[in-house]
Amino acid sequence: MFDTAIFVAAGLGSRFSIQTKEKPKGFITIFGKTLIQRSIDALLSAGIKRILIGTGHHSEFYEALAVENNSISCVKSYRYNETSSMYTLYNMREHIDSPFILLESDLLYDPSLIKTLQQLTKEDAILMSGKTNSGDEVYIETDDSSNLVALSKRKEDLKRIDGELIGISAISLDTYKMMCRYYESCMLEYPKMDYESAMMAVSKNEKKLYCLNVGDTPWCEIDNLEHYQRAINEIYPRIISK
Repeated sequence: MFDTAIFVAAGLGSRFSIQTKEKPKGFITIFGKTLIQRSIDALLSAGIKRILIGTGHHSEFYEALAVENNSISCVKSYRYNETSSMYTLYNMREHIDSPFILLESDLLYDPSLIKTLQQLTKEDAILMSGKTNSGDEVYIETDDSSNLVALSKRKEDLKRIDGELIGISAISLDTYKMMCRYYESCMLEYPKMDYESAMMAVSKNEKKLYCLNVGDTPWCEIDNLEHYQRAINEIYPRIISK
């Protein structure tokens, strides 16, 4: 069982429109509550005690949350405009000393996904779903033991498709350190590496990372207005119906 959760939330959200010029994507509102607050509520109700947010773009929004809730703290990346999610995670290395649940800040999902991770006996686990038809899928290929082999937005890059990346994972401290070492080895060449690429490198070269398929449990990422409408019209009604 985990007591720490970490958000990567530094990005510009440039695909979404004028809204994310004025606030981070985590502060997109779905029926009166922001995405980040929905995640925080799900985490706290599942037993999480400490929430660390890697910030950048409009970090003041998240810092205000930390003032209101002493379970939350923020670590700002001042290089958010020239890096990506792996740097955001790497930038928090002096504050991470235990296993954690890793989340993206722009997700709407059934809170049962957090409880699923809390009940797992696996040291590491990457949540994946069945087919979503979301239009911006990250496809996952696993081996016959459900360990991560590869992931890509291009189906043709994979030998087979076993699921779609959700953006919620359980990460051991050992795996996190491996991810950081891998990033250090190529950060000058690839500063905009995403954390998924580091996980794939670890699973390929050092330690197998298990992928858990949660089937049709409702979730979505909100990267643009089309995703937002899908969240409102399809995903949120499925979540509250459960």
